[in-house]
Amino acid sequence: MSCGEPHETDCSEVLDHLYEFLDHEMPDSDCTKFEVHFEECSPCLEKYGLEQAVKKLVKRCCGHDDVPSDLRSKVMGRIDLIRSGQAVPDQDVVAEAQLPTAASE
Repeated sequence: MSCGEPHETDCSEVLDHLYEFLDHEMPDSDCTKFEVHFEECSPCLEKYGLEQAVKKLVKRCCGHDDVPSDLRSKVMGRIDLIRSGQAVPDQDVVAEAQLPTAASE
């Protein structure tokens, strides 16, 4: 997706990191680059607006469900592994969290 115009920050970079921008999980300097890009590129701005609307809808409809603490800690552990560049095992985190542990048997 691109408007066909050259940008300082490439459209693919913006779209690859769109959720980090939406979730305020990137440095301020990168946020500023993205904001400048959105001012210049209407297709990316449109995609940003769509993803922002979906995120708000999901929060409104599903934001009240409690997440089991063990599932949350396993998911956060996976996120930390990915961010650090380590290999992530191909296990289903949700299924893994639902398995009974030896302590609960």
